[in-house]
Amino acid sequence: MTYPEPLAYRDAFITLADTPNGDLVPFYRKLLGCDPHPHQPGRYAEFHPAIGPKLVIFQPQPDQASQFQCACSGSLSLCWVVENLDQAIATLTALGYPPSPPMVASHGQEVYATDPANNRLILYQPNRFSPPS
Repeated sequence: MTYPEPLAYRDAFITLADTPNGDLVPFYRKLLGCDPHPHQPGRYAEFHPAIGPKLVIFQPQPDQASQFQCACSGSLSLCWVVENLDQAIATLTALGYPPSPPMVASHGQEVYATDPANNRLILYQPNRFSPPS
């Protein structure tokens, strides 16, 4: 089987369409503990967490907003590997988005939550947390 020419890309990042009320930027500012930069309020924000990909939040143009409205997040989840699941649960709860009860799996514990735009979040604590090398 032959495949087409692969993409020639320089970067990859996560992009979320904000809610009409602009709820995502304040939510992720508090969840990640950092300010977006660059940030154009009501239009565009980039979060550059210390670990992981860049998170971009944008406000869709009015004529395109319907493309980004969905009652569910489909099969996509934003996964965050955390050092302390109890603290992550407390943070989400304080933000008004309490997660599911912790689930134990062979690889560790995890909880499910959603952000203000109903994007699925998975917060996962490995059995033994190893900081990235």
